[in-house]
Amino acid sequence: MTCLRIDRCPAILAKWLWHPLGFVFERSQIRCPPPAALGPTLLPWIGSESGKAMLLRVPSLTPSLPPPPLPTRPVCGIFGYYNYQVPRTRLEILHLLLTGLQRQEYRGYDSAGLAIDAVPMAPDAAPNAPAPPALVVKGPGKIVDLEALVSREMAAGGHDPASRFEVHAGIAHTRWATHGVPSTANSHPHASNAAGDFLAVHNGIITNYKALRGFLQGHGEVFATETDTEAMRMLEGAYGLLVKSRHHPGSLVACKRGSPLILGLRGSPGCVSVASPAKGGEATRGAVAACAPGARPGAWECFVASDAAAVVEHTKRVIVLEDNDLAHIWAGGYEILNAEREGDGDGIEAPRPVPRSLQTLEMEVSQIMKGGYDHFMQKEIHEQPESVLQTMRGRVKFERSSSETDRYRERRIKLGGLTEWLDTIRTGRRIIFVGCGTSYHACLAARQTVEELVEVPVALELASDLLDRRAPIFRDDTCVFVSQSGETADTLQALEYAKSRGALCVGLTNTVGSSIARATHCGVHVNAGCEVGVASTKAYTSQVVAVTMVALALSEDSIAKRDARDAVIDSLGALPGALRRALALDPELARLAGRLAGETSLLLFGRGYNYATALEGALKVKEVALMHSEGLLAGEMKHGPLALVDESLPVIVLATRDAMHAKMLSVIAQLRARRARLIVVACEGDAEVEEACGVDCLQPIVNVVPLQLLAYHLTLLRGHNVDQPRNLAKSVTVSEEDGSLNCSRGKRGKAVPNGFGAR
Repeated sequence: MTCLRIDRCPAILAKWLWHPLGFVFERSQIRCPPPAALGPTLLPWIGSESGKAMLLRVPSLTPSLPPPPLPTRPVCGIFGYYNYQVPRTRLEILHLLLTGLQRQEYRGYDSAGLAIDAVPMAPDAAPNAPAPPALVVKGPGKIVDLEALVSREMAAGGHDPASRFEVHAGIAHTRWATHGVPSTANSHPHASNAAGDFLAVHNGIITNYKALRGFLQGHGEVFATETDTEAMRMLEGAYGLLVKSRHHPGSLVACKRGSPLILGLRGSPGCVSVASPAKGGEATRGAVAACAPGARPGAWECFVASDAAAVVEHTKRVIVLEDNDLAHIWAGGYEILNAEREGDGDGIEAPRPVPRSLQTLEMEVSQIMKGGYDHFMQKEIHEQPESVLQTMRGRVKFERSSSETDRYRERRIKLGGLTEWLDTIRTGRRIIFVGCGTSYHACLAARQTVEELVEVPVALELASDLLDRRAPIFRDDTCVFVSQSGETADTLQALEYAKSRGALCVGLTNTVGSSIARATHCGVHVNAGCEVGVASTKAYTSQVVAVTMVALALSEDSIAKRDARDAVIDSLGALPGALRRALALDPELARLAGRLAGETSLLLFGRGYNYATALEGALKVKEVALMHSEGLLAGEMKHGPLALVDESLPVIVLATRDAMHAKMLSVIAQLRARRARLIVVACEGDAEVEEACGVDCLQPIVNVVPLQLLAYHLTLLRGHNVDQPRNLAKSVTVSEEDGSLNCSRGKRGKAVPNGFGAR
């Protein structure tokens, strides 16, 4: 037997991993060469002819006192369905699997597939008696194409849709191509051999697959696909795996490292609940709790998914798997094992049972529905007045104290997840914000606010660039990791790097229980609600608000900053109303999009706080409208970008009344002198001398809304998919970075096990 090297998976998975020439059923049978033998790890513009500019007026953020009172939402997708003594027809099982994939479409994919049992399990079958090969249907295209393919395969094979299964384990997958083009062969599930003895679906990237593939091919093994999934011998990188086998019918095995996986548990209608493993670690087999009279003992269902959106319509009771966890689901129960690496060596500890508590999902089915809108992106843009309000709910005291003495003592910001760490952050060397894409832009938008209120040096880092440079991080630094999903691979690896340097790690995510929420020492939940559209909209504005609240909390001990803090908090109260007025520009922006739809390029100029707005607006146009667009710092216009300006290039200038207003008027004058096709975003009533818009640091939150709407309408007019843009995924859970995503404990003690604690 050709050697397999399995040093990252518990023993039970060692039974299930395959290679083309045979199987390893016991760890003791593994015979491996020295590591060296494997080789290195490879890791309205209007009237351009006269030089006139279109002026787009956005609402001014003018606080009023008292403020209005507060009224009383990855790459690839895995879905598995297991039913035990809950009779389901083949048609019902297929519907559950396909629906589970549809709920994860926003993650991005180019092919899809599923595997179900060909025939029901015989009641008198011997334990682990081999079952007939499973029915595997897969291919490139969308889920609607998979549905049609399933219908054809069912008809051609004579499979009865009404066949009932008392016990069944089905797996499904959407693939985003990373190794090999989208094709039927490269689509998941992958089979271990022609007989389909073992089937698996895989999320993530095996970073050392080339070295392993070359080594195994040199020993005579034949690979059937171009993917890295077949090289699962010595796993390096991020992965989520779901495996079924005809040698173990009615069973599923799931494991993960870096790539998210959750188990949704549901008892039969007559059962009270599903119990999690005992916390003592002795009795680790989960089982259905006591059932009502007449209910079938042990009847239950399990939903395995990459995303909570695929589970919430079935159950809100979930278990979040940790790195190196392995879940074995079979015979009316489950067990969870974990195998950690032993330091930096090649060995692992013996797989050990671990307790994983049941959690309740804090989301509703309505959040993953369009709710009367045509697209998720449109829905989420229009939800922003409510989402920023939700971010502030229970955290901001909008009413000022009537007593001047109390005014300097009262605390108007409450962030429970940071309370114990505020003094540490204030006295630190610097604050480093780390993010990718839109999250990075949110940090950039709020950077000046943090600098001005906290008076601590602030640095911004793109997570991938931080990892490439291995930039110096010190023990007295505070690193803030910002991610909508909390699963972004580059950000997670940057978190691991910062923890290894002993820095205080703070998380800022929109997903409760995400990897970043569990791995950081403290943090803040954004609470923007579930965001389904790939192009982030409401999460961006809520992230800016959340970072602003962090700055306000850190500056509460400063009397000198009290007036500035009060002005910002008053403007936070006016923010939802200003966003609603900005959304009223939707018809005007639809007309503007009609004028721009035929263009091939677009420039956006911003300065100060609005530089981030220009970058984010350009990113939205790139992401969904597939139009080249660039966000540029207006202060750098004369250092190259001005050469691009002519009568044919549309240019958007963000010139709302803030500290940069006079400088932006100069930029507009220079662009008009070159007969540029200008679109100017300005405040309501701005005639160069009108009253200011309000607090500068929050105006970009309002300014970005017209740009989001413009990107949305451009996408529709250009005929592209709004919610699933080409080549992009919602949660980028794969990375080119070599090595582990497993975050070490760091020198500051344990990270918060289940999130950021108090909200």
